Amino acid sequence: MSTGVLILHGSSGTPDADRARILRDEGYDVLAPAWPVRAEVPLESFPLDELAGRNDRLVVMGSSWGAEAALLLGALDERIHAVVAFAPSAYVWGRVDEDGSQRSAWTWRGEPLPFVPFATDWQPDADPPSYTSLYRQSLSKADYESARIPVERIRDVLLIAGGDDKVWPSVDFTEEIVRRRGALPTRLVVGDAAGHRPVLPGETPKTAGQTMARGGTEAADRELGDRAWPEILTLLHDVRRAASLDEL
Repeated sequence: MSTGVLILHGSSGTPDADRARILRDEGYDVLAPAWPVRAEVPLESFPLDELAGRNDRLVVMGSSWGAEAALLLGALDERIHAVVAFAPSAYVWGRVDEDGSQRSAWTWRGEPLPFVPFATDWQPDADPPSYTSLYRQSLSKADYESARIPVERIRDVLLIAGGDDKVWPSVDFTEEIVRRRGALPTRLVVGDAAGHRPVLPGETPKTAGQTMARGGTEAADRELGDRAWPEILTLLHDVRRAASLDEL
């Protein structure tokens, strides 16, 4: 039985080539496409059909905004058997257009998904800026139940987050996801000193993307990646093993 893995990068716009390579070395069929970081990206535009055409099981792995997409795909596309989310969100967020208007980051079947709009009165208090307070302030404005990612629909989830994430409060988001999933299979790996970009064994730390505070240190980010890697392999093994048992 074969397992395909879709890897979705974050706002840097740079595919996770190292991550794809180390997973291919483990025998998995991997696609790590570039995708446009803009408003109203169709979730159907990611190449799941290609992976499904040659694999029995599908796993989606995403980082940051890519983790947002990965969790949404896991909730909306029944072909997906597990999601691995690095520095995830528990909500759908917007994108700010050049004219200052805001639209949903994603569409599904032609319709924009409900989203949390950014607080327009927020101002950064450091340079380079940290955005965690922006996300917290935006959520405090109202109850955005409709913008919650329906994580309770996903079969199996692995969440990886750094306690020193300066981009958004990913540990808060992981705790909310764990709470909402209840007894469903959910694994969580947190590094208190790590930032927004955990580094798996064999990866080079990513440097692309806009200037902002991301938190952590290379040592802390690698330590989190070292602990997350066996959990990733276990999840993928479990997905593959479940496929084999289904054949019996």
